[in-house]
Amino acid sequence: MANKFEMKKLPPLKALRGFEAATRHQSIRDAADELCLTHPAVSHQVQLIEEALGVAMFTQEGRHIVSTEEGRALYPYVRSAFESLLEGVEAVHRHALDKPLRVQTYVTASIRWLAKRVPYFLNDHPEVKLTLSTCAVEWEFDDVHADVGLVYCETVPDPGKYHWMPLFEYPLFPVCSPALLRKVDGPVTMDSLNAMPLVAIYTEVQNWEAWFGSADVPFQPTAPMLMVDTLAVALEMALDGQGIALVNGPFVDQDLAEGRLVQPVAHKLICPGNWGLICRKDMRENLRIKTFMDWIAGHVDVAAITP
Repeated sequence: MANKFEMKKLPPLKALRGFEAATRHQSIRDAADELCLTHPAVSHQVQLIEEALGVAMFTQEGRHIVSTEEGRALYPYVRSAFESLLEGVEAVHRHALDKPLRVQTYVTASIRWLAKRVPYFLNDHPEVKLTLSTCAVEWEFDDVHADVGLVYCETVPDPGKYHWMPLFEYPLFPVCSPALLRKVDGPVTMDSLNAMPLVAIYTEVQNWEAWFGSADVPFQPTAPMLMVDTLAVALEMALDGQGIALVNGPFVDQDLAEGRLVQPVAHKLICPGNWGLICRKDMRENLRIKTFMDWIAGHVDVAAITP
């Protein structure tokens, strides 16, 4: 390591900003405006420099200030130091942006929601590299292998450890193809759904029971249930007219709007918790993470995305 700096010989570093701006503008008022400080605050910063060095940095000439010989001697060194610091900060930013932002989510959320938005994000922020990783059944945010997660949390994650940005609710409602409904004699009711082919995710069969129960209808399926491992597969089966899938988020909005899927009954169950974005609390102000999370939060609605 290099020899230690004798920091005690330096004037207050924060005050050097006021001195640099005042010297460049030859005006306390203009320096205050640039730094978003009050006139007295900048005057105080200059005074701290003068007291630390034992010399005046400016003389007053009418309403204006003029740098003294000592002030003119100090300024190039302060300016050079700030320029060097800025170069260092920009180098760190460039290095950070060179690393891919690792985004974790689930298969269905990725395929049917997030992946559709990623190209638009990258178009707006080409400086950010991004990798999208998906998991089929693991619901916990993995802050070791991911920087940001789009996940469902039934309760707010530990606020001491995580920054949580809720995006939308966790609704449960059934969908199927119009072709499947055309095969049904008469109107579809909650009771008659029990006799229709229901598609269930094998780890979430209880969602069907909860949805029926929230309408005070017994869950008593008489047709064999179609068991799959992800909602993405369940929705493909629904689109193919093979059964009725239970959706848990805004993953079929476009299919409903364009008529590829319909709701056989209108009942919807809003479950506790939310879908949202999550990152480690100590990483919230990281440039890549903040840029991504703020952009996604501002583009939740499909209508907000334009080519």
